[in-house]
Amino acid sequence: MATAGGADSRRATVRVAVFPLPFQGHISPMLQLAGALRSRGLAVTVLHTEFNAPDPARHPGLDFVSVPDAIPETVAANGIAKILALNTAMEASGHVRGTLASLMAAAAEGEPRRLACLVIDSTLTAAQKAAAGLGLPTLVLHTGSAACFRLFRSYDMLHDKGYLPSTESNLDMPIEELPPLLVRDLFDPSKLPNKEIGQMILNLATETTTNSSGAILNTFEDLEPHELRMIREELAPKGIPPFAVGPLHKLVASTNGGDTSLLDQDRGCIEWLDAQAPGSVLYVSFGSVVHVTKDEFTEVAWGLANSGKPFLWVVRRGLVLGVEKQELPDGFESAMEGRGKVIEWAPQQEVLAHPAVGGFWTHNGWNSTLESIYEGVPMLSRPVFGDQLATGRYVADTWKIGVLLEGVLERGEIEKAISRLMDENAGVEIRGRAEELKEKVRMCLESSGSSQQAVDKLVDHILSL
Repeated sequence: MATAGGADSRRATVRVAVFPLPFQGHISPMLQLAGALRSRGLAVTVLHTEFNAPDPARHPGLDFVSVPDAIPETVAANGIAKILALNTAMEASGHVRGTLASLMAAAAEGEPRRLACLVIDSTLTAAQKAAAGLGLPTLVLHTGSAACFRLFRSYDMLHDKGYLPSTESNLDMPIEELPPLLVRDLFDPSKLPNKEIGQMILNLATETTTNSSGAILNTFEDLEPHELRMIREELAPKGIPPFAVGPLHKLVASTNGGDTSLLDQDRGCIEWLDAQAPGSVLYVSFGSVVHVTKDEFTEVAWGLANSGKPFLWVVRRGLVLGVEKQELPDGFESAMEGRGKVIEWAPQQEVLAHPAVGGFWTHNGWNSTLESIYEGVPMLSRPVFGDQLATGRYVADTWKIGVLLEGVLERGEIEKAISRLMDENAGVEIRGRAEELKEKVRMCLESSGSSQQAVDKLVDHILSL
């Protein structure tokens, strides 16, 4: 880490603005990045929408400015429509431009720090356009893997070569240009009710990166060396440096990033885990956005109950489609015989770090995947949409630190998958590889590790803007 007095004094003159997409999986890494930049001596102002606004009290040292989002209540709370509506509203209102202009004017009127750049989520084109209109450079934070960064920039190729749109007959076809992916692992916009909207989202991420001064990726060198090399080869001719600074949730040892959860965490589960045998518990959580049907919920419940393994299951409000608070199936609680605990939301990082947890049934959202990798916890992967599909394939076939549960959710298949992951003999190789990757991620976070070096390069790049 650079500590020269000259560098420190330069950092004391710079402010960075950041603007996350207002969903849990995007807010968390952006606030973690903000904490990392602050730990390097930069001042950070967090721009945020009124929808899903973070609590400034949880993030001491960061400045917060609310930007009115003006999104009609008729727009869905989550999903692609929300992202497009958010961009449209911000572009029409001019609020982002006004907020950035105020921060830039403050520096001109005696504020000791100049606003050097705006870091945006990859889909916030309206914020990038506002910054460009003021001559303010932007950097783009990609909250998925390097593999998915490449994938989402490859959709023209995927269509040109006939992989997409997918058909029943080509789902198991390997994508030779993007191993280990199969056609079934692709987010296919043509399968959405409005395929044009799906393609628009893919285009947003490509557009913001192409128009940026740098790409920030929440991954690390030893996890995706080939993918990062390919990204550098693609972006270097365009003058867009990539920075692999992950895993962001552990980049700063202190609490600069604060508690980024939007939901109240049930900490009582930690005491329950304390009473369980080491490595015995399967932790089950499908994240903050994924939904399941009532039938799928029932199969998951009985698959867990019949597995014979202790489990901690997160059943958040709204998990089941069309139901605010889902009731557990009749007879479920007696069938699990005290082996299981069901809660609405967990302090996930603390749960994954607990010695009693031996496996993680996950939707393979990128934050959850990185948190599991950091703790060396093998995964039972059940991806649902978007980048989760490709991540699940990498977990099972490239890193080989998990079991991929595909097809229709059925309690018998769930039992088999849990057994493969959690049984002492069946999962020994998976657990061994997870431990090896755990050591690699810890090395990248040491003071001379690749991720810390990448942050130093990122800070130097910001100072040069």
